[in-house]
Amino acid sequence: MNGWIVVAIVAIVLLAGMVVLASTRRRGADAAVGALARETVARDKKARRAAEVSPGPTDVGVSSRAIERAAVLERHGGPIERVAPGVVEPFVPPSPETIGVTRRSFFNRAAVALMVFANATFGAAIVAFLWPQGGGGFGSKIRVGKVSDVKAEIQANNGFLYKPEGRMWVTEYPASALPKAEQVYSEPELAGMREGLLALFQKCPHLGCRVPECVTSQWFECPCHGSQYNQAGEKKGGPAPRGMDRFAMEVSGDEFIVDTGSVINGPPIGTNTTGQEAEGPNCISAGAEAHV
Repeated sequence: MNGWIVVAIVAIVLLAGMVVLASTRRRGADAAVGALARETVARDKKARRAAEVSPGPTDVGVSSRAIERAAVLERHGGPIERVAPGVVEPFVPPSPETIGVTRRSFFNRAAVALMVFANATFGAAIVAFLWPQGGGGFGSKIRVGKVSDVKAEIQANNGFLYKPEGRMWVTEYPASALPKAEQVYSEPELAGMREGLLALFQKCPHLGCRVPECVTSQWFECPCHGSQYNQAGEKKGGPAPRGMDRFAMEVSGDEFIVDTGSVINGPPIGTNTTGQEAEGPNCISAGAEAHV
């Protein structure tokens, strides 16, 4: 019960406050006489002084307070105090710079700007995606390095040099095997082999596994199904249908270049231009079951 009394008291207080606030605002609106700016007061004094010096029938100084009092009397139904008109300044429309930008035009321009920016960003991303790459990635021509430097890297890595950006193995090809190679391989392959280098695709032609090197046998030996290849990628054993695929190569000046966008099928089974046999234990024993 006490709770209801408290709620009723609070409601009465709130209603009384609202009534007082409404009446106060009404009286303020009826009076409509507020403090005048300093510039307005100075202008009224100047107009009164001008009227005292040379009064005219229509050029009489009138204060702003007199105009406001006349308006108040008229609203309350009292006698209307006639106020002689003062000097009326001609209306000068504001310039576009003074008006500035409206809120609606600001939001419209902002929306258009954001739309243009989004479209430009999306277009740039599409162009960058479709633009052909300048090189260095798989599917393009890769500058591996100078022939002498590449050979030095191969020797420093126990006869095998892997280039992940081209998904390729680079090995040395012996000059003594070139006469046989010229009867088997195409010109894009021979261009590198004549300089003593060979670029092989890392993928096994059997089922596509990545073929690692075997340092002990100095062969490539696939861990998936035991296919084996010599350093020239020629098949030595296992279920692979051919030798390792290789890339087209070229030498520009002293620069060894591999075209990873041009994959050439590996040599057929039975190709053995180098005569290289296993130089030590095989890493994959399954591949040693049958040599071709």
